[in-house]
Amino acid sequence: AQWKDEEMAELFLEKAKAFLRDNKDKPFFLYYGLHQPHVPRVPNERFVGKSGMGPRGDVILEADWCVSEFLKEMDRLGLTENTLVILTSDNGPVLDDGYKDEAEERVGNHKPAGPYRGWKTTMYEGGTCVPFLLRWPSVVKPGISDALVCQMDLLASLSALVGESYSERTDSQNTLPAFLGLSGKGREELVMEGYYNYAFRQGDWTLIPPYGPNRVYELYNVKDDPGQTKNVADKHPAQLRKMMRRLEQLKRETGKKTDF
Repeated sequence: AQWKDEEMAELFLEKAKAFLRDNKDKPFFLYYGLHQPHVPRVPNERFVGKSGMGPRGDVILEADWCVSEFLKEMDRLGLTENTLVILTSDNGPVLDDGYKDEAEERVGNHKPAGPYRGWKTTMYEGGTCVPFLLRWPSVVKPGISDALVCQMDLLASLSALVGESYSERTDSQNTLPAFLGLSGKGREELVMEGYYNYAFRQGDWTLIPPYGPNRVYELYNVKDDPGQTKNVADKHPAQLRKMMRRLEQLKRETGKKTDF
């Protein structure tokens, strides 16, 4: 009740820009959390109806504008070349999340998850593979990387970047060379947790154990089959058993109960 929803985006933007101005002459760390396209999906009047995709499309336009204005402020302050900027999301897309915002009706032929299968809360790539863009003009050359990394690796990686240590009792791994585009090698494996289950990535392979109404093991090679259209568990039993054993080992080491 204390907020004017239409003004939230600009308020957060101005706070972030003020932080830049106040700290431009010294090293700084800023976490700028965009609230779009989460609810409340109430864009400022300048964006209402502009996307043709309903309230959700309008707030995505508003988010794009916020990022653009923030980067322009970095340019104006002379911070662009030697500032590391990361833009990422917390999960894959979803259209029907319980709010009547015409997202499904207006999406048309657009595929929010691109070539990937699934949505937010699923264990498929569409739910677990998230946008991740990193910019540092004086250090990082533009390019695309297929390295397997995770957002929690930022702790160890940025700690290494600034010469700090971090607790070894974390799941964070130092994948700084991959983040900086100096290496195509990232993690060897990654456990991904959803609402109901775990998935396990090992190299190009993804294992999804049975959960809910789905009572079969699923195994995909996401390099050969990025859309995860072919469950090859029966064709690669050795790979399946190897990943099942490793996932169980990791869960025992972390005290997680087996869900399947």
